[in-house]
Formats: sequence, C-alpha cells, structure tokens
Amino acid sequence: MSMKRRDFLKTTGVLAGGALIAPAIAKADSKKTFKLKMTCAYPAGSPFYSSGPGSATDFCDRVEAMSGGRLKIKFYAAGELIPALAGFDAVREGTVDMNWGNSFFWAGKSFAAQYFTAVPFGMDVMAVNAWLYEGGGQQLWDEVYEPFGLKALPVGNTGMQMTGWFRKPIESIEDFKGLRMRIPGLAGKVYEQLGVSVKLLPGGEIFPALERGVIDAAEFVGPYLDRKMGLMNGAKYYYTPGWHEPSNVSELLMNKKMFESLPKDLQSVIENAAAACNQVSFAWCNANNTAALKDLVDNHGVKVMKLKPEIIQKLREVTFDTLATLTSKDPLAKKVNDHYFAYKKQVDVWLNLSEAVVLNQNL
Repeated sequence: MSMKRRDFLKTTGVLAGGALIAPAIAKADSKKTFKLKMTCAYPAGSPFYSSGPGSATDFCDRVEAMSGGRLKIKFYAAGELIPALAGFDAVREGTVDMNWGNSFFWAGKSFAAQYFTAVPFGMDVMAVNAWLYEGGGQQLWDEVYEPFGLKALPVGNTGMQMTGWFRKPIESIEDFKGLRMRIPGLAGKVYEQLGVSVKLLPGGEIFPALERGVIDAAEFVGPYLDRKMGLMNGAKYYYTPGWHEPSNVSELLMNKKMFESLPKDLQSVIENAAAACNQVSFAWCNANNTAALKDLVDNHGVKVMKLKPEIIQKLREVTFDTLATLTSKDPLAKKVNDHYFAYKKQVDVWLNLSEAVVLNQNL
C-alpha cells in the first residue's frame, strides 16, 4: 500500500508538474511577437487601398488587435520601400512579407493570376466571393502561386466599376481604335484587339498622364475614388457599365513560407482580418459612390454616358474570342478560365432568379 501510494504521488506529481508546465509553455508562446513588413501598390493616403475602412492600414490594425499585439505589421505605401508594382518579386524573394494590391499586375509572371482580380463579362462581387470562399477559386489561386512560393487571399472588392474616363465620346466600336488608354488586366488584352494602345500605370500616375495628354482615356474604380484622383479634371465623358470589371478583388500577397511558419492561431487571425476587410471595403465603396457621382455631375461638369448596346455586344464577342485564344496557349490559365466560367454559369441560375429580378424591376 505504501509503495502504491508513493507511485501514485509520483505519478500525480508528474501529471501536476506537466499540467503546470504546459500552461507555462502556452503562455510563453502567447507572448511571442512577430513583426512583418507589408508594401502596397497604391500611394499613401489612398482611400480603400491604403487608408480608411477595409484598407491595408485597417487590416494591419485589425491583425494587431485580434492577435492581442502578438502580430504587428509595418505598412509601406507605394514608393516608400519599393516601387508601386514591385510587390510580387519583393514578396517572392522575402524582401518583404506581404504586399497589398491586385493580382492582375502580375500578368507577366502568370497569365492566370489576372482571373483573381477581375474578368471581363465575369462574376459580380457576390458570385466571385462564392467562387473564392466556397467554389474552389481559392484552391486554384493557391495552385497558380505555388511555383512562386506565394500565398494570396482576397482582402477587398470595389464591386462594379465604371468603363472609364474619355476625352471624346464613344459612339461606335471604331472610336476605340488609336486610343491610348490606361487599363490593366484581361480587359487590356481585349482593348488591344480593338486597336487601343494599352498602358499599365499604377494609380498614382493615372491623373498626370491623363492631364498631360499622354493617354486619351483611363479607368480606375468608381465615382468616389476617381474623384479623389482628380480624373474629372482630365476628361469629362464618364462611361458605364463596367463590363471589364464587374467586380475587382484586392489581393493580400504573402510569402508562403513566412505564412506557414506562423502559429496556427495567427494564420487564422490573418485569414479572418482579410475576410473582414473584404466585406468592409465593399460596403465602404457602395456607401460613398452615390454622393460622389452626384457631385461629379452637379459640380464638375461630368457627363455620365452609357455604352451603346451594339458596342457592348461587340466587346462581349471580342472578349470571349480573346480569352479562348490566349488561354489555349497556357494549360493552367485554361484550367482557371474554364473553372471560372463554369462556376459563373451555375451561380447565375440563382442570381438571375433573385438579385437580378429585384434590380431589374426596381422593386
């Protein structure tokens, strides 16, 4: 009995010691802090992108708060640490840990990357979020970036954008020929087929180029952000609809090795902060665009115009011909393209019976 008692006490002592040690280890881990660096494709103070609700700085604040201060992210706007569109290589090489921007800037690295920002005649914000979160889109994004050692998450969405700003009216499809236009992504490939000279300019360079006549037309986002950029002072014809970008996903680009080295709970903090910013940024855009559009028309002499149906139809035809041709040369891009439009076909069945009915009838 005495021996058994000693054994019991020894055993319980070890268990008690283990019970005391385990929380101590957990407590020590919970105090360990991580400091990361994040760059951005947009200038300091840019609403939606680098400042304000749902922006990169908002994301950094959320991560620090949600992690209890264990994860701190130092933010650098475009040009503060690296050039505006150097984020892909900087994150890949480990110069920085993260970059805030858009995946269509990396078309030269991977053609398929563009599908995770915006697709002409593609899905709206509700459908694209369904695709990314529940429809296999995120897994495809992971596959596209795997060879580069990168990991990306959606962190924002502008929703439907405007066709853009033009110095002269667009009365026919022939009016696009010869235009010098700032437009990135897949839509740029479509415009090239119509004789447009496409320019890929970071946000901070759009207005100076438009004002000086270096370009004849430009698209950016929508009324609030376009007004903030001063684009109405470079052109007065403001066209809709946003056939080229029915939604526009902001990208949190991360070094995959860095992300996977973080404790699981901090990985979850990043994922949840990203998801929160994705929703908040979209709400912010919708909340601000209405008043901004009214101001542009009432106080800045902007003429809001709709592209003619025959122009839209031609753009649609050229879009699908262009995508078919370009993706036929790239198996991974074709895989993403086919998956994207197959999902769109599925989700449109529901959206056409729900959202579209309400919007079309103005109920």
